[in-house]
Amino acid sequence: MIELINTAYGSAAMSCANVYGWYVRFRDGREDVKDDARSGRPSTARTDKNVESVHCLLTNDHRTTLQVIADRLNIGKETVHQIVTEDLGKRKICTRFVPHALATEQKQEHVVYCQDLLLMGQDERFWENIITGDETWCFAYDPATK
Repeated sequence: MIELINTAYGSAAMSCANVYGWYVRFRDGREDVKDDARSGRPSTARTDKNVESVHCLLTNDHRTTLQVIADRLNIGKETVHQIVTEDLGKRKICTRFVPHALATEQKQEHVVYCQDLLLMGQDERFWENIITGDETWCFAYDPATK
């Protein structure tokens, strides 16, 4: 009998142990084939409560990482990524410095600053106070603008 089932269903055939287990369950009064409820972690962590918690954590500190959020909420990093990208609609845009085009007002301000420097440069003592160096950028941390 087992050989006929294995021939008919191949690798999709249920093992004898499973067949005997289901037989015992139905014999004892079971009427459906759904799995019993188990204790432990729920199958999904994308609950409304977790979405709200992730939103609050990102609102308080927008520079926090997915791993830190996952550790605080005790859920998986991939689940946090799905919540952030799919449920909250956020995306990471500041992974590296990208030059941007200046607005017209900013261009005008640069012209004014340069003209002021040229006027100050007419004084010979002015050039003694200039400190030169390479073109290294120095950034100040501004949490509102990153």
